[in-house]
Amino acid sequence: MNLPSRLNRIGLVVHPHRPLDRALKTMEEWAATHDVDLVQVPVDGQERSVAPPGDPATCDLIIAVGGDGTTLAALHAGAAAEKPVLGVACGSLGALTAVAAANIEEALRDVAAGNWRPQVLPGVAVAADGGAPQVAINDLVVVRKGAGQVVIGIEVDDELYVRFAGDGVVIATPQGSSAYTLAAGGPVLAPGCGGYVLTPLAPHGGCCPPLVVGQDTRVAVTIEPSHVGARLEFDGQIEDVEPHRLDVSWRDEHVTLVQFGGAESLLAGLRRRRIIIDSPRVLARDDRFAPPAIE
Repeated sequence: MNLPSRLNRIGLVVHPHRPLDRALKTMEEWAATHDVDLVQVPVDGQERSVAPPGDPATCDLIIAVGGDGTTLAALHAGAAAEKPVLGVACGSLGALTAVAAANIEEALRDVAAGNWRPQVLPGVAVAADGGAPQVAINDLVVVRKGAGQVVIGIEVDDELYVRFAGDGVVIATPQGSSAYTLAAGGPVLAPGCGGYVLTPLAPHGGCCPPLVVGQDTRVAVTIEPSHVGARLEFDGQIEDVEPHRLDVSWRDEHVTLVQFGGAESLLAGLRRRRIIIDSPRVLARDDRFAPPAIE
């Protein structure tokens, strides 16, 4: 995916509550100086208005201003319109944001000059009860609505893997595996591994470890909710459906993130944010052999 020779229109997706005035002012001044239109791309649940509404298909670039959640919403809009997304962090850098708000003018200058590289992310497509598929970039979660458990069945290439009663299941891409999946005891998938992972949530007895499958594997998930029902969450957004069967498939090169030279890797980001931390024994050894501080 390539940007045109110059930026004519930028679409914005903004965090609903975080202070954004300084970042927005910088973008408005830069856009006015370079004769670029700023519009706001509509996304579900977005009530905050910062610019005139605009169709993402008419934009050359979509900028998410907020954090990883905001960037996910922008990526869904960008995927539908086949537009690249630049994530701007109004806080600490996350897994999807490429630049801090304080550096947004430099980032715009680099994008306009073509000094960026595409980071293409896959997704998992999920079709509920034979309907049209929806694509999750991070993860899809099937979770109980209330106090009762749900019974989940997982089939791989038409062969039963496991059935279990519990809170639900998380289906995650490599990008999303460091979020809910990791919190639920699942593995982190290295970028480029070409597969996704299904992680049971609080299974009641039995033996049902997380399952990593390849991109050509056909996966079906059956759902037997209790009287309180079950719900779906696509990338953290609740869907008002209660399906009985999900057919899951891989979507390669689904969305494009804007990245710059020297961008940290997924694993480096996990270590920086202390989601992955070395064991205390190793850290204590490092401390013992560290050079003495200069007073």
